[in-house]
Amino acid sequence: MGPCRPLLVLATLAAVALPLASCEAAGRAKVAPHAPTAEERTRYPWLTATAKVRALEETFAPPEGYTRVPLEAGSFGAWLRGLPLRPEGTPVRDHQGGTVLAASDARLAAVGELDVGSANLQQCADSILRLHAEWRWASGHAERIAYRFTSGHLASWPRYAAGERARVSGAKVTWVPGSAADSSRAAFRNYLDLLFTYAGTLSLQAEGARPTREQLRPGDFFVLGGSPGHTVLVLDVASNAKGERVALVGQGFTPAQDFHVLAGKDGPWFSLEGDSVATPFWVPFPMTSLRRLPSP
Repeated sequence: MGPCRPLLVLATLAAVALPLASCEAAGRAKVAPHAPTAEERTRYPWLTATAKVRALEETFAPPEGYTRVPLEAGSFGAWLRGLPLRPEGTPVRDHQGGTVLAASDARLAAVGELDVGSANLQQCADSILRLHAEWRWASGHAERIAYRFTSGHLASWPRYAAGERARVSGAKVTWVPGSAADSSRAAFRNYLDLLFTYAGTLSLQAEGARPTREQLRPGDFFVLGGSPGHTVLVLDVASNAKGERVALVGQGFTPAQDFHVLAGKDGPWFSLEGDSVATPFWVPFPMTSLRRLPSP
């Protein structure tokens, strides 16, 4: 469970630098929500037939003069561009159903259509692990779903699906036979809850590769590991003719709550041109905190 308790001193919204005129042109589009198509339910397999969704890419146009960066088909970043969002006017709710952020909160751009579960587990780092694992599942690479606990031990979905279970004693983890083989979605969700229990910002920070500023792409994340620590996910990137770039950024948080797209004082696109990225719920993330989970 990633420790992501809010700091007493929040990064000010004024620290998010993007020209006002550009952000006015990058307002959220009025996209009518729809029932998920068969293709969307295949790409985002947690969706229910009764959900009402809108795609991230359709909801957020880049600022004036910017275009989305090209992405490889099937990549994590391309998958995130279609991420289903709840209808406009949806608040962020925690795992118990309580409102964490009102729909009118200026720091909130949109809420993801992604279940949280009933336990206080799916927090900031866990939300990134959840989305990355779901992408691998939907992309036909379930055999590659494996992430590390904070102890450094590998938690492998294929091992869990084969019936093995983690026995945790202090900082020691051993995998032992414990259940019948089960590769169902229900078993996968249980595996994720196990992962969320023993992974966090420290393990995510240690596990991720270190791309450079120039290599930054959708699907990368900024992380400051600790107790507390925090992490935010780069959902999309756009650039202009000068090569300047901006990003959509999303997060989970503590207590476990809906994954949501962030907004700064000028809108949902955050500048990537400084030495750090300032988001409204944490201290600025330096470019040196950029990380990337591996592709299949």
